[in-house]
Amino acid sequence: MTDMSQSSSTKHTAGTLQQLKGTKPIPMLTAYTTPIARCLEQAGIPVILVGDSVGMVEMGLESTRQVTLTHMAYHIGAVRRGAPNTHIVGDLPLDSDRDPDTALASAERLLAAGADSVKLEGPKSEVIGALVGRGIAVVGHCGLTPQTAADFKQVGRDADEAERVAREAGEIAAAGAFMLVLEHVPDTLAERITASLAIPTIGIGAGPSCDGQVLVINDVLGLGEKWPPFSRQYAYLGKAVTEAAQAFVRQVTERSF
Repeated sequence: MTDMSQSSSTKHTAGTLQQLKGTKPIPMLTAYTTPIARCLEQAGIPVILVGDSVGMVEMGLESTRQVTLTHMAYHIGAVRRGAPNTHIVGDLPLDSDRDPDTALASAERLLAAGADSVKLEGPKSEVIGALVGRGIAVVGHCGLTPQTAADFKQVGRDADEAERVAREAGEIAAAGAFMLVLEHVPDTLAERITASLAIPTIGIGAGPSCDGQVLVINDVLGLGEKWPPFSRQYAYLGKAVTEAAQAFVRQVTERSF
């Protein structure tokens, strides 16, 4: 059995993460900054996703579609400096994986910034195959795909749509992805896909039957005002930050600082 805890001098590879399927659930969180990445590594998180969600939760953008490769490389570098011994997955932003050549150049840039693997949305079998053929580890993503989705409704609720998602999951795995994110799909569909694949599935709003779970760190920490219906808050740091700032304002204005 593969031990999820890595020594201070080693980190998980695509191969060791794939071996965790059926042995130990895989916790994954996003990070975008050095201090948060350092905390996650100290907490024993085996995989950090530097997601294009950074655009919405850190940059104030309306969607992930406005995130660029430059943004992603910047944040991957920050996370790598905070978590040198953790496997980092870097998101390929919209259109940076539109064809094999573009995807290869984009992936190489994220790897150079500090990523160990890259994630892309949708059943892009040709692109995945080309990346894997060049020795680049790829994480797939199906179900709700925010880069192209018209809304954030659950995907796969009717039979036809469920079949499409299951088919896409199989295509992504067959193309060579070593792990698959399943986002906002019914629990029963996620369970079915997880059982059918030889690679680990990582759920976000996909029920408890996936091989692992991922959440956006800002949701976990309660940094913000609105959270997706499938997120979980483990703290409410937004309130703590506001209260700390209010205390500072009070001391300065009362000349008690």
